[in-house]
Parts: sequence; C-alpha cells; structure tokens
Amino acid sequence: MMADHTLKQRHETPEEQKWNIEDLFSDDEAWENAYDQLRQQIPDVNAYKGRLHESANVLLACLETDEKLKESLIPIVTYAQLQLATDGTDAKNQARQGKARALMSEYNQAVAFISSEIIAMSAGTIDAFFNEAPDLYKYDTPIQNILRDQPYALPKESEEILAALGEVHHAPLKIYEQSKSADVTFSPFQDDSGNEYPLSFALYEDKYEFSSKTAVRRNAYETFVDELRRYQNTYASTYNTEVRKQVITSRLRGYASVTDMLLHSQHVTQDIYHQQMDTIYRELAPHMQRYARLKQRVLGLETMTFADIKAPLDPDYEPEISYDEAAKTILEALEVMGSEYVSIMEKGLYDGWVDRADNIGKQTGAFCSSPYGTHPYILLTWTNMMRGTFVLAHELGHAGHFYLANQQQRVGSVRPSTYMIEAPSTMNEMLLARHLLNKAEDVKMKRWVILSLLGTYYHNFVTHLLEGVFQREVYNVAEEGETLTSKKLNELKYDVLSGFWGDALTLDDGAALTWMRQPHYYMGLYPYTYSAGLTASTAVSEKIATEGQPAVDQWLSMLKAGGTMEPIELLKKGGVDMSTSEPISQAVRYVGSLVDELEKSFS
Repeated sequence: MMADHTLKQRHETPEEQKWNIEDLFSDDEAWENAYDQLRQQIPDVNAYKGRLHESANVLLACLETDEKLKESLIPIVTYAQLQLATDGTDAKNQARQGKARALMSEYNQAVAFISSEIIAMSAGTIDAFFNEAPDLYKYDTPIQNILRDQPYALPKESEEILAALGEVHHAPLKIYEQSKSADVTFSPFQDDSGNEYPLSFALYEDKYEFSSKTAVRRNAYETFVDELRRYQNTYASTYNTEVRKQVITSRLRGYASVTDMLLHSQHVTQDIYHQQMDTIYRELAPHMQRYARLKQRVLGLETMTFADIKAPLDPDYEPEISYDEAAKTILEALEVMGSEYVSIMEKGLYDGWVDRADNIGKQTGAFCSSPYGTHPYILLTWTNMMRGTFVLAHELGHAGHFYLANQQQRVGSVRPSTYMIEAPSTMNEMLLARHLLNKAEDVKMKRWVILSLLGTYYHNFVTHLLEGVFQREVYNVAEEGETLTSKKLNELKYDVLSGFWGDALTLDDGAALTWMRQPHYYMGLYPYTYSAGLTASTAVSEKIATEGQPAVDQWLSMLKAGGTMEPIELLKKGGVDMSTSEPISQAVRYVGSLVDELEKSFS
C-alpha cells in the first residue's frame, strides 16, 4: 500500500502554488535578449580601465557605468538561479544557469580593475576626489569596502586572473547543489505495517523527520543515510576542494588565517565570532540535554536516537493549516510592526513572491532571493503542517528587510554583513510565536507554540550553531594541511555532536553524515550567523513587547539602512548591543525557561 504523497513533475503542479517568475522576465526569450544585450554592454566599462586616477569625474563615471551593469546583471542571474531551484532536473534550467554563471564571471573579470585601481590610490587622492565630485558620496559604502581590502589586495593582473576564474571558484557549490537536486535519489521505505512511502530530501527534512510514528521516523532515517553514504567520498572531495581554495586564497592575500579572511568580509572580529559559538555551545547544551531526556520520557522511547530528536513531543496534537490560513495568521502577528511593514508582507504572501509547490527536482529547504529592482522571491515546500507557518514567516522577514533596503539604498549599499542577516527573519518568527501564545485558548495549543518556538531556537542555536562549530574544526584541520576525507569529516561532525549532546542522545554513524545535507558549508562562515541573528531578534522582540512603537521604529530604521553600517553598529541602531556576551546568555536563558515550561507541562 502506497502513502498518498506522490511527487509531481514541475509542469503538473498548480500555477497558484508557483511564484511569478515572469515579473523578472516575461519568458525565456526575454531573458536571452537581456543576456545578449548585457554581454554587449559589459565592454563599456573598459573605457575607464587604467584611468581612475585621472580625475574625480572619471571615477564617478566608471562607478555609474558599473552600477548600471550590476542592475542589469542581477535579474539575469536571479532568473537562472530561481528556475534551476524549482527544477534541477531540467536540462534547459541547467544550461541557463551555466550561461548565467559564465556571464557573472565575464562581468567580474571586466570590473576587477575598479577595486585594484581604487586600492592603488592614496588617501589624499580619495579625499580630494570626494571634494571635487560630491556625487561620489552616493558610492561611499562600496568605496570604503574596497579600501578595507587594501592590505590584502594582490597585484592588479593577479586580481583580474582570479576574477576571470570566478566560475571555476564556484564549482564546488555548483557540483554539490547539482548532485543533490538531480542525482541523489532515494528508495522508498516501509513502516512496520508494510506501508510504503516515497522518499526525497524534501520529504525527509520537511515531513518524515518530524513524524510522530517512530517506525516511520527511524526507517526513513535509515534509508536516507544509507543513500548519503554512497555519496560521502564524492561530497568530501568536493568540500575539501572548497576549503582548500579558501585556505590557499587566504595565504596568498596575506591573512593571518582563513578564519580571518572569512570574517573580514563579514566585518566581524574573531572575538565576536568565538564568543557567539562558545557561549551557546557551553551554556545551551545542558538545556538541550534536558529537552532530549524529556522527549525520551514522554515518548516512551527506550533509547533517544538522532532520528528522534525532532519527533513531536505531543504526537496526538499536530495542527494542520492551509497556506491561506497561515498567511492570515502571519499578518495578524506582524500588525505590531505597523502598516508599512504589513503591506509588504501582504504583497509577499499574495502577489506571486512565494513558490510553495512540491515537485521532482525542486531544491530542498527554504530561501529568499531579493533581486534589486524587483520584488523578493521565496522558495519553500508547503506541506500543510503548522510548523511551515514559522518557515514562511522567517523567509518573509528576509523579504521585508531587502524590500525596504532596496527602496532606500543604491545597489552597492543594500546588503549588510551576513553576521546580522538572520536577525530580520527570526524577528518575524519571534513575533509570530508571541502572537500565537497570546491567542492560544487551550493547554495543548500553548504547548505546541512553545515547542515551535523551541524549534526555531533548535534550528538556529543547535543545527546551524553546531554547523558553525564543525566548520571551525574543519578550518583548523585544513590550516594544518590535512586532507578532508569523508572519514575525517565524519569524525569531526560526530565529535561536535557528541560534545554537545553528551549521553542524552544515542548517536550512530549516520548522524556524522549530517555535514552532507546543507550547502551552507560552501558559503564561508555563514552557519554561526543564524545564532547571532536570533540572539538579536530575541532581545529586540522583548523590547517591542514592552516599549512598543519606539522599538519598532528603531528596528525598521535598521532594515532600511541596508549595508551602510558595520554589523555591530547596525544592530545597535536596531536596539541591541552584540559586542558583549550578555544578549547571548540572555537568549540561552530564555530557551532554558521554555524547557522549564515544558517540563512542568508534562510533570
């Protein structure tokens, strides 16, 4: 007997579940025309090569030309990425993505001289140029970012060669994502009654991992990790290539370490980086171990395995919700943020920003892409489970952030440091949880909301934080010259997991393969920033609850500022000081209080 969930081809999914990709380009032909036109325009920037030192007006004209190229390039690249994300098995989508990457590399090569020539200018020349051409101040943020790289810049010719190899540099991530979406397939699995279930990355991570049925949860896990094992050597080689590229690049540029290089681009110090991870890893572990033991007791499990950690604590209470009902709930929860913000959320929910279909070849997980000049795009798989409301609210937080920043800032000043990029998204989740708790009318619903809130903290303070701790170990090993084999990666991941969970969780070798499941490892030191963002939103959501509009105004002003400030200063503008460990410890204590509430509920 087959379960009723059958994966469809992309063209078979309902149109109302898909995003309006036509808002970027009306069709593939329009994309091709834009692609060809930009290829013809890219050489225009060459007119300024070797001349930026001549005058302020030459520099200004070059930056204006580059800005126009960038504004044309972004929708072209985004369209290709989004089409591939919705169906990685489509050969046309694969080819288009390849063309887009090549175009990006062509652009990067063409404009590489801009950074090199600005870096070569003296501070006096830069100051004089700003005085001569005040319009240069509209490019102050990108110019200052370039000057920050001055101590680590290579000779101009070397920078141009590296830019020309941009597509090659991105190959590890491309190979990983292509393999994951188009090559890795899973056999069906059975429960204890012989019922057969189809399996995919999306079905496992969005459905079966949360199943209330122990046999479904564990059998899905066994089948899932069995397939991952088949690819572990290939994925280890791919990841090792990515890490070696970063280590070698850091040494060529003269950084003290690869960690210093990756944090430099985030405008974050090593002290801030280690403080974030060490505080949570040390202080949160006892609370999470209590949480695991509580689950084991309530669910009546003889052993608490890695496959069980996301099992619902109240298995008889699994609220379902339609997309429209979830949208209404989110809008109600965000009313506290004011009409401007809520109107953006309404557009996101109802105007074709969201792709929620489930089809063969669709990328797993969820993301928000926010191309400059148009609206954001949110990808997720809607399964009618209430927890999806938190995922949707999270991605809408990203959308609201960049919709506001795109309106207020120029294209080169929109994106802030990744250190705080998850603060606006998790803020939406915090406000949603508060709203649901306030309107919960029965004990079971209130308990479900607490569990969902714990799910948010688990995602950011456990899953991604442990990814970050694992990454730190990976870079330490790579700096010593050791090859990252699958055996080594498995050992490192296992040690990080066991160090956090202690004896509260029984780990098997399949848990060690968790490093194969996320593309985050190919994105520098990105995973730990999830916890930084949630730390900030925990603090400010409390301020919004107690102070009201002044706190909201601070937060919105931070969103609109885009990338015009350093991340620590930007978050101060938003209402929280992340230069100390106190907000981190405060957030961890809050998680502990949620576990306390659950223990009382089940006593």
